[in-house]
Amino acid sequence: MNRAEKSELVAALQEVFRTTGVVVVCHYAGLTVAQMTALRRQMRAAGASVKVAKNRLAKIALEGTDVASIARHLKGPTLLAYSGDPVAAPKVAIDFAKANENLVILGGAMGKTALDPDGVKALATLPSLDELRAKLVGLIQAPATKVAQVVNAPAAKVARVLAAYAKTQEAA
Repeated sequence: MNRAEKSELVAALQEVFRTTGVVVVCHYAGLTVAQMTALRRQMRAAGASVKVAKNRLAKIALEGTDVASIARHLKGPTLLAYSGDPVAAPKVAIDFAKANENLVILGGAMGKTALDPDGVKALATLPSLDELRAKLVGLIQAPATKVAQVVNAPAAKVARVLAAYAKTQEAA
């Protein structure tokens, strides 16, 4: 890799570190190409990305960013999983690590907050942004549904009473 390619990679990584919501650092030694491809595919499906970069170049790119706390994890064969959604990358990384013991979560960062492996696991248990939006819409719609039920209930009760009264009159 020549000097120009290295500077392009550093610039691209700096942009990633500035714009993402969360970065997870993992050791990937022992993963096969097929497993790495599966990990990349799962990350892409969740709206996240995976990047394998030289540790020295990644440390240079980290300087002056909010996620600079992950520099201490950049030793050995590391990969960076990142996403704009603070839950997407940790969730996929934790799920993949459960199925593949060769992927080891080292830590990460969410903004200026440094995360240890337990912090990444805790973040992965939270609902995703889309799930939260769906719950919020459900909560907003629920009161309107209940109001409609309460308004319609008296009329329905009156109709049932009249129908029962009509049946007793016909029987008599």
